[in-house]
Amino acid sequence: MVRGKTQMKRIENATSRQVTFSKRRNGLLKKAFELSVLCDAEVALIIFSPKSKLYEFASSSMKETIERYRDHVKDMPTQDSMRAEDVQRMRQLAAGMAKQIELLEVAKRKILGEGIGSTTMEELLHIEQQLERSARIIRARKMQVYNEQVEQLQAKDPPHQLKESAEGKKAPVIVTPI
Repeated sequence: MVRGKTQMKRIENATSRQVTFSKRRNGLLKKAFELSVLCDAEVALIIFSPKSKLYEFASSSMKETIERYRDHVKDMPTQDSMRAEDVQRMRQLAAGMAKQIELLEVAKRKILGEGIGSTTMEELLHIEQQLERSARIIRARKMQVYNEQVEQLQAKDPPHQLKESAEGKKAPVIVTPI
């Protein structure tokens, strides 16, 4: 007989719920015992039934295991303190980014020639150098694109082939860069 998948929802029938609790509780206690024996682990299990009856298992002393747990937990940061640290770190990061954005916007305005009334001679020279460098890069890229287009046209249509001009005469086409 094949077992069907059990849906994880509350069992409505009280008798069925009690039977399931007893079976699963016993299975859980058995697994806790097996884990402690097979793996030499210190295991403590506390179960309260729906009617508040206590069931427990401890591989050693329950009190000692609980004390050990408390000692271990008190040294660990809580989620609230970790959240507060994360929030503080994120605020600092956001403030730094906002400052960087503002500096970049000021630099952009200066490059566009806006708001340069109070700019020093040194800053103006620096902006001029940046613009000249940008212009060189743009010209180089423009020439690269132009040469690639010429090569593509030459590959499609050999350069020695004659083309008809607007008057209907055959004439060589010469392409020169602008």
